[in-house]
Amino acid sequence: MATIEQDAASPGQRRRVAVVVNPVKIDDLEQLKGSLEDGAAAAGWTVSWHETTQDEPGESQARQAVDEGAELVCSLGGDGTVRAVASGLVGTEVPLGILPGGTGNLLARNLGLPVDDLVAAAQVALTGVPRPVDVGAVTWDDDPEQIFLVIAGMGLDARMIGEADERIKKAVGWPAYLLSGVRGLFDWGFSAHITAPGRREGSRRARTVVVGNCGQLPGGLDLMPDARLDDGLLDLVLAAPHGLSGWFGLLRELITGRGDRSLRRLRADSVRIRLGRPILAQLDGDAVGERTTMTVRVRPLALKVMVPAD
Repeated sequence: MATIEQDAASPGQRRRVAVVVNPVKIDDLEQLKGSLEDGAAAAGWTVSWHETTQDEPGESQARQAVDEGAELVCSLGGDGTVRAVASGLVGTEVPLGILPGGTGNLLARNLGLPVDDLVAAAQVALTGVPRPVDVGAVTWDDDPEQIFLVIAGMGLDARMIGEADERIKKAVGWPAYLLSGVRGLFDWGFSAHITAPGRREGSRRARTVVVGNCGQLPGGLDLMPDARLDDGLLDLVLAAPHGLSGWFGLLRELITGRGDRSLRRLRADSVRIRLGRPILAQLDGDAVGERTTMTVRVRPLALKVMVPAD
C-alpha cells in the first residue's frame, strides 16, 4: 500500500476516511488493515473501521461514519456491501470509494476501476475525484424502496445468483454463475406486463427481465450497451429465447451487438413490471427471494463515487 503516491500531511491536517468491511469476504483482514492504514497515512488520511454483520450489512455503518465526520467512505467487500454502503451515502456530499472484494464487482467494472488490485483501487479512492452518478430505486411488491447501483431483475439472472455454489464461486469466481444458470435454460418462463411513461402497456413471455443503471457484466459482455451512469435513465432488457438455438442467438447479440428478436429493450426514467406468478429476484447480485411486481425509478446524480483523476 506504500505505493499510493501523495505527499503525507501532518497529523493535524489529515483527512478522515471510513472503511466499511464485510469480514466474511476478506481473507487475512488484519494484515490488510495494516497495509491500508499505512498507505492511507502516506496519502494524508486517517482510517476508521466499521465491520458489517448479517443484520447490518453496511448502510447504518456508512451513516454513522458520515455523522462522525468522515470525508470519504469506502466499501470493502462484494457488490452487496457496495450497495449497502451507497444506501447510506445517497443524497449526501460524502463520496463512495470502492475497494472490490467480491465475485462480480459490477459497479467497479462499469466505472473502469481496478477489480483485482486493492492497492490500485485504494489509490483511486484516496487520490481520485468524485463523480456524480445515478442510482436506481426499486420497490418489490409492498416492500420498502431500496436503491441499486447496477441491476435489479427477476428470472434466470436471479436463479443464476441464488443457486450459485459458494465453494465454486470462491474457486473460479464469476463463471460459477454460468454453471448454476445452465439448470434454468429450459424453464417455461413467465408472463411480464410492463408499464412505462409514454409507452403502450404490453405483456410478453420472458425468461428474465432486468432493469439496469449500467450494463457491463463479467466476461466483457455488455447487456445494456446504451446505458450510462449519469444519463437520468434506466435500461430495461427482457429476454425470451426459445430453445437452445434461441439462447445461442441471445449470446451472439451480447457478444457481437447484432440484433436478436429474443431481446427486447426499453429506456425510461421509471418502469413497473408485474409478473403472472412469483419469480426469484435479485438486487445488484444479491438474491432477494420470490417477487411478483417490481416498480423502479431513477434518482439522477444522487451518489458521488471516486474515480481516477485523469
